[in-house]
Amino acid sequence: MLNIEKKRNASELTVALTGRLDTTTSPELEKALKASLDGVTDLVIDMAGLEYISSAGLRVMLTAQKTMNRQGSMRVIHVNDIIGEIFEVTGFTDILTIQ
Repeated sequence: MLNIEKKRNASELTVALTGRLDTTTSPELEKALKASLDGVTDLVIDMAGLEYISSAGLRVMLTAQKTMNRQGSMRVIHVNDIIGEIFEVTGFTDILTIQ
């Protein structure tokens, strides 16, 4: 299960994720991002409540990063040790801005 909470402030969108971002839930996030990124120049993904991310979740993150490369910037915040290790092993620390 994945909970997606979106907060928009002018051209900044913060998306807070809680739960698991996997094969079952990644289409939800993909759909939510596609519907919300018009006019957004600063995307913040808050992973404070994220417990797990699979390769399907990584693909959604990569797609979001590519979109934001064209229209602004994307930051990933509050990454826990487990998710951080997955980002490290997969090379996503070189692709994403993690704070």
